[in-house]
Amino acid sequence: MEDPKRRFAEKLNAWGKSKTPFVFLVDYQMKKPLAWTLDDKALSEMRFDLNGFKSNAHSQPQLSEFYFRKSPVSFEAYKAKFDYVVENLKAGNSFLVNLSVPTNIQTNLSLSDIFAHSEAPYRFLYKNEFICFSPEIFIKIKGNRISSFPMKGTIDASVPNAENVILSDSKEAAEHATIVDLIRNDLSMVAGKVWVEKYRYIDRIQTNDKTLLQVSSEIAGILPDDFDGKYGDLLLKMLPAGSITGAPKPSTLQIIEAAENYDRGFYTGVMGYFDGENFESAVMIRFIENQNGNLVFKSGGGITARSNAQNEYQELIDKVYLPFAHVPHAMF
Repeated sequence: MEDPKRRFAEKLNAWGKSKTPFVFLVDYQMKKPLAWTLDDKALSEMRFDLNGFKSNAHSQPQLSEFYFRKSPVSFEAYKAKFDYVVENLKAGNSFLVNLSVPTNIQTNLSLSDIFAHSEAPYRFLYKNEFICFSPEIFIKIKGNRISSFPMKGTIDASVPNAENVILSDSKEAAEHATIVDLIRNDLSMVAGKVWVEKYRYIDRIQTNDKTLLQVSSEIAGILPDDFDGKYGDLLLKMLPAGSITGAPKPSTLQIIEAAENYDRGFYTGVMGYFDGENFESAVMIRFIENQNGNLVFKSGGGITARSNAQNEYQELIDKVYLPFAHVPHAMF
């Protein structure tokens, strides 16, 4: 039987070479990657807005009174996973591990409602199965220039002097440096002359109940002359994304699987598009999945040997939110 990864890559390579626009989703383990040209009828079951590259417009109802409640795993359950990760970090099996957990949520909003009112640069509603509203770019390609934008480091903007606190935190600085180095190495597998364009700048993320500050960097490179639109081959070389796994990747992936003990599915995969000229993609973080009528929000963060369990637990809870900029009628 043909490998789904290879079939996916060959489709994207062919469409890239012929400059045929397409949209794609890749799951975390790359077991069932999906891609469609814009005339594919299957896209009628989906809605997306990938930094302005949109599906057909739908009517947007007024946002009425709603509730959004989260029921995170207990700190004790989280700490058991956290401790396993830290043991492996101290044993030298990894430098950085992105640990995630599922959080049950309750809301009277549908996934379609959430999509309609989300204010995130990258949004995708896949049938009634999941929605992703991501702030994190994976890679952009314009001409022969490729760039990646890892996001690592989060703080509540209401913390006094929050921007200085997050940028001066030595643990956060070390974590970010590790990811930038990993992404630089990943880019060097597909591009030449790789460099860091911008290092540790602040993005503001508006949520339904607070503002978060997140730290990002930009790494860039030059694609080879014979690239010729081979977007499929490029993705297979670079995935899974370094910002949601850790470093070094092979051993870190094994630690993640043992610690998390659940199926990430499309969470922390990649979504994106090619418009015939430009290629753009995002990491699928900020993710709600419909599991037989029960909604689950998957979130996590990077763990180093110097991480504090309580702080990391709070961060993954803070990341469970709706990206609504103005919510006068929210009931928490």
